[in-house]
Parts: sequence; structure tokens; C-alpha cells
Amino acid sequence: MGNSSSMLTQYDIEEVQQHCYHSFSQQEIVSLYQRFCQLDRNGCGFISADEFMTVPEFAVNPLSQRLLRMTEGLNFKEFVAFLSPFSSRASLQQKVEFIFKVYDSDGNGRVTFHEMLDILRDLTGQFISEQQREKVLTQVLEEAGYGKDSLLVQSDFMKILGNSELKMEVEVPVD
Repeated sequence: MGNSSSMLTQYDIEEVQQHCYHSFSQQEIVSLYQRFCQLDRNGCGFISADEFMTVPEFAVNPLSQRLLRMTEGLNFKEFVAFLSPFSSRASLQQKVEFIFKVYDSDGNGRVTFHEMLDILRDLTGQFISEQQREKVLTQVLEEAGYGKDSLLVQSDFMKILGNSELKMEVEVPVD
């Protein structure tokens, strides 16, 4: 699985579906496999950061550099798992776990004020000042019952985002 000259078997498709908690239909998995093979230009069965950056929507994303650290060297199964939080069938838990991983830049299982500020900086660029970013983030944290010195864990993200309607969906074209 992953070599552009091979085909997916029914077993492969079902295995990938299980791995991504049935976030994608079998047809969508086949379409994702075709896209994966297009991205895997050297046919090695893995997608490099450079290959990922050829996707225009990914390349222009202000968080692309953060996402790249999550995508380097993905095989097909990992590629589908990476995309699964963006499926309309993904659970809120899957979406929050993904968001948490993006924020947790050092991978220690805790998100600091400065990590959140870094994300806000990536998202806003030069449009607002550093002082405004800090003020907004401090206010959001305080409204959620946290402070600047809080270390947020994944359950905190679930508490904060659990009541929201997270719209993280991408459509997978099916032939």
C-alpha cells in the first residue's frame, strides 16, 4: 500500500477505514489513495514535506509550517488519519485532538500561553499588534476560567471547544 503502481485491495480499504475511525467512505479512501499517489512523486510510499507543499490549499495555510511537523514522512494510512479530523463524519473528540496537537508545538502534552500566542501570531500576521494579541488571548483564557500561567491539557481544550460547532470539513471528490 502506498506505491503508486499498486492497487488498494478491499482489505487495505477496510484497514484504513478502521485506522481513521470510519471518517471516510470506501469511495473516499480510493480517491484519497489516488491523490496520495499523485503527491508521492518518487513512488516511495511516503509523502515528504516538499510534496505536501505542492497542495495549494496547504501551502497558503498560515499554519502550514506547524502542520508540516505532523506530516513529514506519512504513509498512506497515516495520510488518511491526518486528514480524518477534517471529515464531516469525524467526532468532536477527533477534531479537538487534532487542534491540540497543532497548538502543542513541543509535543509535551501541555499548551502554554506562549504556544497559543505563537498560533495567534501565525494566524493574524501583521494585522494586529503583539499587545493586542496578548490582550485578546488573556481575555479568552480568563472567560474560560484559565490564566496566562495555565498549562492546558487536551481535556481543557475539550472543555473549551466542546460546546462549539467546529467546522473543520473538507470535501473529498469521489469519481
